[in-house]
Amino acid sequence: MDLKQYFEDNKGFGVLSTADGQGNVDSAVYSRPHVMEDGTMAFIMNDRLSHHYLQSNPKAAYLFREEGAGYRGKRFFLTKVSEEQDTERLAALKRRVYTSEKQPSGPKFLVFFKIDKELPLIGPGEEEV
Repeated sequence: MDLKQYFEDNKGFGVLSTADGQGNVDSAVYSRPHVMEDGTMAFIMNDRLSHHYLQSNPKAAYLFREEGAGYRGKRFFLTKVSEEQDTERLAALKRRVYTSEKQPSGPKFLVFFKIDKELPLIGPGEEEV
């Protein structure tokens, strides 16, 4: 199964972890990524700590736990390759619609990552990408 189909077919819980240039670590809850035609993975980000850390260190990890019993899912080791701010493509990819009083303010970024490695959620699997 390709990743685009995997994330369309599976709901679950995701965590994106980043670190800045000095090694300070952050983890934040993120929804399922967008898998682009070129195979990159993209996340919509507010201008908060995860996005800030990616400015000095392009490496990140994303853990996705599938809904349901047990511990099924995937882990991805990522490298940021580019980003866009407040673009039409970002607006087209948004899955959530906020009412005006809940709308987060500030710029939005569509951040693209190449997948360096994919592993199962649990276990030592060594699937190279």
